[in-house]
Amino acid sequence: MPTPDHQLNQTALDQAIALAQANETSWTRDPQREPLRFGVHHDDPPPWNQLRGPVHARGPVSGVVWQQGREIAAWGEPARSDQTFSVAKTCLALLAGVAQRRGLLPNVDHAVAAQLPGIGFDSPHNATITWRQLLEQTSEWEGSSFGLPDQVDRWRKVSHDPRPAGGPKGGARPLQAPGSYWEYNDVRINQLALALLHLFRQPLQDVMRDELLHPLGAQDEFRWQGYDDAWVTLDGRRLPTVPGGTHWGGGISISARDQARLGQLLLDDGMHQGQALLPPGWVRQMATPCTIAPFYGWLVWLNPEGRLFRGASPQALFMQGAGGHMVWVDPGLKAVVVTRWLDPAVHADFIERMATALRSPGQTDD
Repeated sequence: MPTPDHQLNQTALDQAIALAQANETSWTRDPQREPLRFGVHHDDPPPWNQLRGPVHARGPVSGVVWQQGREIAAWGEPARSDQTFSVAKTCLALLAGVAQRRGLLPNVDHAVAAQLPGIGFDSPHNATITWRQLLEQTSEWEGSSFGLPDQVDRWRKVSHDPRPAGGPKGGARPLQAPGSYWEYNDVRINQLALALLHLFRQPLQDVMRDELLHPLGAQDEFRWQGYDDAWVTLDGRRLPTVPGGTHWGGGISISARDQARLGQLLLDDGMHQGQALLPPGWVRQMATPCTIAPFYGWLVWLNPEGRLFRGASPQALFMQGAGGHMVWVDPGLKAVVVTRWLDPAVHADFIERMATALRSPGQTDD
């Protein structure tokens, strides 16, 4: 197994991996047999606490570690394609970058309604919503997306949001002007996916595979599934519109190793083997803190001043998904770390131990 240029702290690496292997999520491995022990839709107010799309059996706690572009560790089943929940959000940000590179999204500060009328952005409240606001989760989009109202995720509280909960999940929180309020809201993310489908006019699964995964050398099965009833007709073709996660089923199934490839693309500023898969500056924009939520960028979690994810570099980006999914991209450590099905209760300890393993002797964060 290749090693990085500096002396790896093998003891700390072994300890981090042992911690992961001993702390698999409590979610069932077979959601068909034990549906109440899998997913997050159970926490929604009825009648929206039901699956809308497929789920499938999962593998064991797994992961990979890459440093300086080389794999230095792996555990579990890193080649198994499993549903990755909200890590899929970051894939939407990557596809928005592909759209800009292809000339389909010239300006993220343009209103979506001006470019794509008739897909749910035409009301007086929604008409000013920009692509940037969708990417930052500040859009305050109002409406229903394939039967799911945005209200079901109002007052949503997620683990890395440092703010206190403001009210009951699904409560009728008064909407603010677009761009003035940050909220983690999966229905609005699904509207972003719908808008990107209208830009590309082909299934997002195909765009992701052809524009990113195949050029990166992805080796394992990849699927991006929609809800059972989430279909639109474009140019005479019936196309699936996919969710940015697995909150109500569906979403992305991908392997840990192929997730590491996506993380490495971010670490390499959107370049791969001399080819710009993302436009110049796109990754820098993804990593720019949202003004009203500096812990968040464009569908990635950030680590301002190294406080949110202790041990990781302040420049680190995190893709996070329910069920213990993490893609940790750390420019300061020149590393990408992927975990699957790791109990979130030990994420902080795991990150600190892994950072110790990957940090050069005497290295300090900038």
